[in-house]
Amino acid sequence: MDFTHNHFQLFGLAPAFRIDVDALEKSYRELQGRVHPDRYAHLPDTEKRLSMQWATRANEAFQALKKPLSRAIYLLELAGVDVAHQSNTAMSPAFLMEQMEWREAVEEAEQARDTDELEALRHRLMAHGKDVQAEAERALDDSHDLVAAADAVRRLMFIEKLRHDIEDALETLES
Repeated sequence: MDFTHNHFQLFGLAPAFRIDVDALEKSYRELQGRVHPDRYAHLPDTEKRLSMQWATRANEAFQALKKPLSRAIYLLELAGVDVAHQSNTAMSPAFLMEQMEWREAVEEAEQARDTDELEALRHRLMAHGKDVQAEAERALDDSHDLVAAADAVRRLMFIEKLRHDIEDALETLES
C-alpha cells in the first residue's frame, strides 16, 4: 500500500463529489480487514506500528469521503483551493443577509421556547442545504468551477453549524 495515495485512490475511487457510497464502504471494510492491528499483534513492533498507521489513515480517509461536506472540502483541497471559511471576507451580501435572517429566526424561536418553530426552521434549513449541496456537486463534477464550489462549500459549512445550533437549542429546551 502506498501512503502517497489520496483518499480516493486509497479506496479505488475516481476523485469526484458523486461517489458510490456503497462501493466506498465495501472498499473501506476490505482495507480495514487487511490492515487491522489485530492481524499484526503477533508481529514485531514495526509491523504493528505500520498496521496502526494504515488503519488510522483508512479511518480518516473514510470519514472524509463518506460525508458530502467533508468530501467537497477534500476535493477542493486536492485542487489546491483553501476554503478559508474563517478568513474569507468575500462573502456575497445576499449570503451574509441570509445568515443574519436564519440566525435571527433561530434566536427568536429559542427565546420564545418554541420547539415547533425550531423544528420547522431545521426542516427548512435541511431542504436549503440539499439545494446548496446540489450546487456544490454541479460545480465540482460538472462545470469544474472551483470558485463556485468553494462558495457553495462555505455556505454548506454555515448550514451545518446552524443545524447543530438548532439541535442544541432543541435539546436544551426539551430537557
